[in-house]
Amino acid sequence: MRETCLNQTELAARWKISPRTLERWRWIGDGPRFLKIGGRVIYRIEDVEAFE
Repeated sequence: MRETCLNQTELAARWKISPRTLERWRWIGDGPRFLKIGGRVIYRIEDVEAFE
């Protein structure tokens, strides 16, 4: 089964960037779409691929 979501750390590792960069992008409204569920930030694979 293919994983359908990535957390901030997994996405940062995929793109070889700092997790803080993703936090900054969320703050300024840039980067891929994300969901916040119970205080956790997740990125759906289809949103990540669309951003790429």
